Amino acid sequence: MTKTIPAYQRIKNAILDNIHSGKWQAGNAISTEMALAEEFGVSRMTVNRALKELSEERVLERRQGSGTFVAQQQFNHTFVEVRNIAQDLKSANRDYQAQVLSKRAITASMLDDEMRRKFSIDEAVLHSEANEADSTINSTEAAILYEVKIIHFADGQPIQFEERWVDATKVPAFIEQDFSMVNTSDYLIAESPLERGNYTIRALAAPDEIANALQIAPQSPTLVLRRQTYSAGKVLTFVKMWHAGDRYQFSGAL
Repeated sequence: MTKTIPAYQRIKNAILDNIHSGKWQAGNAISTEMALAEEFGVSRMTVNRALKELSEERVLERRQGSGTFVAQQQFNHTFVEVRNIAQDLKSANRDYQAQVLSKRAITASMLDDEMRRKFSIDEAVLHSEANEADSTINSTEAAILYEVKIIHFADGQPIQFEERWVDATKVPAFIEQDFSMVNTSDYLIAESPLERGNYTIRALAAPDEIANALQIAPQSPTLVLRRQTYSAGKVLTFVKMWHAGDRYQFSGAL
């Protein structure tokens, strides 16, 4: 079944496209609610929802009696520097390769509790979204998140197993990329500049799937970096990066 994007999300995407392309710059007024409603063939209530969410995400600023304006915020550069395994290995003059194990779209019915929490997806919102959709469209079939699993190799040896989830509504073309050639972090930064992020590093015993990917014995020690990064005030991507404990270390300068 063809996946559909809710009308309010299409309006949000169009507004973001206009901002990222430079058509609407910081401080500029955007089209009125009435004009957007006519352009997209929807009710003003649907437009209002799109504008309200973008205002909450600090992309737009709504001024009583004046209209809606692009917030005074930079959209044309990356606020957060995110290094990735490809950069690190190439800098160390090691041969780098990536193997994509799987890619899939995750719909509302497939969401688990962890992903709902990470991406602040309210089940009540999903139900209301379904009720607002045209009766011929099953909105629960629309992708909410994209998931990819990738093994990263150094000199032919698996060194990192990446599990990544991405907000499908913010980066709809993500799932179409060839991540054996394009790095996930580089692609996301280019498509949707990051403004902040946080991470944790833990030592964990490798479950079977991870052990197979890294070619180590089950329950072997691994270092797991969990990172989430934000764009326009919301989580854009959440990633778990598993590293074989005897092949990888984290270090830096103080």
